[in-house]
Amino acid sequence: MPTIQVRWAAEPDIPVILDMIRGLAEYEKLSHMVTATEERLRETLFGAKPAAEVLLAHYDLECAGFALFFPTYSTFLAQPGIYLEDLYVKPQLRGKKIGLTLLERLAKIAAERGCGRMEWSVLDWNEPSIRFYKRLGAVPMNEWTQFRLAGEALEKLASRATEVFSMLPLAPGSQHSS
Repeated sequence: MPTIQVRWAAEPDIPVILDMIRGLAEYEKLSHMVTATEERLRETLFGAKPAAEVLLAHYDLECAGFALFFPTYSTFLAQPGIYLEDLYVKPQLRGKKIGLTLLERLAKIAAERGCGRMEWSVLDWNEPSIRFYKRLGAVPMNEWTQFRLAGEALEKLASRATEVFSMLPLAPGSQHSS
């Protein structure tokens, strides 16, 4: 009987992670937006300051899917959270509880870390995933509109920032510097 095993990704898994990202982008009809490279994944996932974490699911020794996530924080709960950036299972292996197993493991990680919630986005047209998430008890946040600032718009806004902020003294006990 086939088994599902979930493990933490490690640096040697970078080619597999990139392959999963490309597979997800193809499924979402967004392949043209992928600019990720092995080197950037190495730096951002396994470098000095990792920006996210990755779980890999194996089905009978084949890498079948992944979950890429990072920490968030809820001011209303005053608790950390987890944002699931990507959940992907190879098309030929869907329906074998691989996605469910990844989400269960991620929920366990959230509980172990004292998180108040897990959040993620799903494309409006992805009805199979929406039904799956609802069956788990997840609820759509219809009253919220997600915004994104990227590329040229992000650079333009950043260029408007003044240097005054960096010259202000830090508040007593502050851990941040610019």
